[in-house]
Amino acid sequence: MSKLNIFFLLLFSFYYPLHAADSTTTATSSTPEATFIKAECRATRYPALCVQCLSNYTPPVQQSQRQLAQAALSVSLTRAQSAASFVSKLARIRGIKPMEYQAVKDCIQNMGDTVDQLSRAMKELGAMGRVAGQDFDWRVSNVQTWVSTALTNENTCMDGFRGSAMDGNVKVAIRRRVLDCAQVTSNALALVNRFASRHKAGDSLD
Repeated sequence: MSKLNIFFLLLFSFYYPLHAADSTTTATSSTPEATFIKAECRATRYPALCVQCLSNYTPPVQQSQRQLAQAALSVSLTRAQSAASFVSKLARIRGIKPMEYQAVKDCIQNMGDTVDQLSRAMKELGAMGRVAGQDFDWRVSNVQTWVSTALTNENTCMDGFRGSAMDGNVKVAIRRRVLDCAQVTSNALALVNRFASRHKAGDSLD
């Protein structure tokens, strides 16, 4: 019975569309907003994923770097919440190896911290508006720290499954979810950093 439970949960993981909820418009749109998103996403580590995730945010972000970073954080938070829920379900399934169970338990803590850090970053960035000077520096530094910490937590979760002794379906399923989450978080951090640097230089599109 436990093997069947693991099988169906992992089957759900592989067939659940990770990107379906993020892209309801085409990334090939030629609107000014879509062009803006493509240009900004070139600064990220995963530009194609960035465009795919943010393409349906074209009306709300307009051509605002802050709002685009806010949208990227929203995507990252949604992915983190989904990954945290999935990992929590794995911990309740009987039949996984003791080493896997401990790694899953550690990952639950990591992903819970990630959700908390991204939530705080979203709230702080959303409250910034047109703040300037030292207030801007302090607030954006908070956002950068929290998003960077969230990314570290995601990577720490995956590090817990290193080594051939951890190979198996549980590792594959968790890595798929958390790696996807880490990639969108990396993109969000890049967009936050881009907004911060251009704002300080005085040429931010806010």
